[in-house]
Amino acid sequence: MRAITHDQRGEARQVLRLSEQPPPAAPAAGQAQVRVLSRPIHPGDLAVVQGFPGESQRRFATPRIPGLEGMGVIETVGEGVQDLRPGQRVAFFPVPGAWSELLTAPTDLVVPVPEGVSDETAALMLVNPLTLLTLLRAVEDAQHGQAGPVVQTAAGSSVGKLVSAAALKHNIPLVNLVRGATGAQTLRQRFPGLPTISTADADWRAQVRDATGGRGAQVVLDAVGGSLTGELAGLLDDGGTLITYGQLGSGSTPLESLALTPRALTVRGVSICQWMARTPEERAEDVAFAARLAATAPELFEVAAGYDLADFAKAIDHVRRPGKSGTVLLTSPAS
Repeated sequence: MRAITHDQRGEARQVLRLSEQPPPAAPAAGQAQVRVLSRPIHPGDLAVVQGFPGESQRRFATPRIPGLEGMGVIETVGEGVQDLRPGQRVAFFPVPGAWSELLTAPTDLVVPVPEGVSDETAALMLVNPLTLLTLLRAVEDAQHGQAGPVVQTAAGSSVGKLVSAAALKHNIPLVNLVRGATGAQTLRQRFPGLPTISTADADWRAQVRDATGGRGAQVVLDAVGGSLTGELAGLLDDGGTLITYGQLGSGSTPLESLALTPRALTVRGVSICQWMARTPEERAEDVAFAARLAATAPELFEVAAGYDLADFAKAIDHVRRPGKSGTVLLTSPAS
């Protein structure tokens, strides 16, 4: 089978390669084998390939296959599996090795795709909605029952648009931040009920102050990080919380520069990886929410483009393209 692999951490375009790998073992009891047709490239996927500070840069004993999310068709099922059948369309998460043509997964991480949901939407059906739920819970925790203004960065991203839709539905006073005037105008047209501000404007901080009623934000949802962190902390009201869940930006911000103690600020990291700590019943409810959202609001699952596995380098370039709208998919044929 074809798979995208890497044998060491590093810049994705330099360390990834397309290779032939042996197919996975036949599914055991409680498992299903999936022929993967489409899988997204999330920023987190590329971050894992590159590695995080402090991780070893030595070569791996065996090549690794990136990706945790995707959709495909059931090939075979293991003993005792009754809810899944060969030929059935499914989505999966978190299952390592999504950037391959075949994988074997525990059935509790495999979800039937609702009828009428396209393959493209199904490929994005889980991670982003589950991230949305994780962020909304973090915001609720930070508010301590006293709802106040929320600011989010990367508002034009796939997750950012989900947050905007949820804010309108649940009357969350949200202020959106994007990097440029064109993106700001596009987002204003899509979500006219929410203030959208471009950080390219010289007075963007003052605009945020005005949009939050002059007192600052109670919560900032930040997918950018890096050198922007200090600016975002400055937008918080005293006692506010900065929730960081991504590292799209460059540079760094010293922790001591944020005035955490005198202003009683909180910095909290949130990751989709924490979702597996929820109970099986809670995860089932979350997955049901994601499936309903995919079926009823497919416009929130925007695809930027699809590339065959062999064209992964072009796909990665597209992911990093300024002004990109939607998620880039890696695809492979059904057989």
